[in-house]
Amino acid sequence: MDLNTMIPELLSALPLTLAIMFVALIVGFCLALIATTFRVRRVPVISQLADLYVSYARSVPVVLQLFVAFYGLPLLVSLFGVEDFLSATIAAMVGLSLYHGGYLSEVMRPAYLAVDRGQHDAADSLGYTFRQKVTRIVGPQAVYIALPGYGNSIIYLIHNVALVMYIGAADVMATAHLVMERDYNQYQFETYVVLAVIYALLCLIAWLIVRFFELRSSKFAPKAAAPAKITIMASV
Repeated sequence: MDLNTMIPELLSALPLTLAIMFVALIVGFCLALIATTFRVRRVPVISQLADLYVSYARSVPVVLQLFVAFYGLPLLVSLFGVEDFLSATIAAMVGLSLYHGGYLSEVMRPAYLAVDRGQHDAADSLGYTFRQKVTRIVGPQAVYIALPGYGNSIIYLIHNVALVMYIGAADVMATAHLVMERDYNQYQFETYVVLAVIYALLCLIAWLIVRFFELRSSKFAPKAAAPAKITIMASV
């Protein structure tokens, strides 16, 4: 086996890897928005449930979350009379979405709270609703603050997609192991180097996209207060 044979085989599994990643990005972002909204507004009971969800997502190893999704969801859907519904790919999407949403919520909430309290008070004094305050005043500033952390969360997600092989999803990592086993593990180093390049490129693309939005949103950066001028009058 040479690189001309190995690389196309690995790239053939890349669409599934990207599909799992994009679903987790989109669903996780929606979950993070919902969880963050309840956590900052402190709605009784619901906010505590959101805190519990975020604690679970951040405290439990990702591979265990994937196992919980893979073995737990069939038991859950069977209560509604649904059988043979869950595949390894769907379980991977669900598990990574829950992980990404909980992790990202802990990026959004501090960013929202980091906006100067005067901005919140000004929006409240103008009679803005919570939605108007977030979209017009606080949100743009919070987005600028949250973008570096959001970029890190995307990179962590890309890394953790490699774990879906443990529940049987045929991603790039699983395909690489199949290729190595087929060739009696003779080309492990070459295969892992190709994998490293693939994941590094994915992370680089993610970083460039986030960096682009960071530069675009820099106009919403919170302005530092001007230093006070001290005038010393000499006594005559």
